[in-house]
Amino acid sequence: MFAVAGLVIGAFLGAWRAKRRGGDRRDMFQYAASHAILFALIGLFLTLFIHRALV
Repeated sequence: MFAVAGLVIGAFLGAWRAKRRGGDRRDMFQYAASHAILFALIGLFLTLFIHRALV
């Protein structure tokens, strides 16, 4: 669940960051994709860590 939340939050933050820097639509898509992947990976590792700590 953290991975999906990280994916969505990362996409929004990446698009917002590109727009703030004056990027066009392609820049916003690239930033959104890269941030979504990064945040999803962080969420995945967080999920694995929590699951292994509780079990």
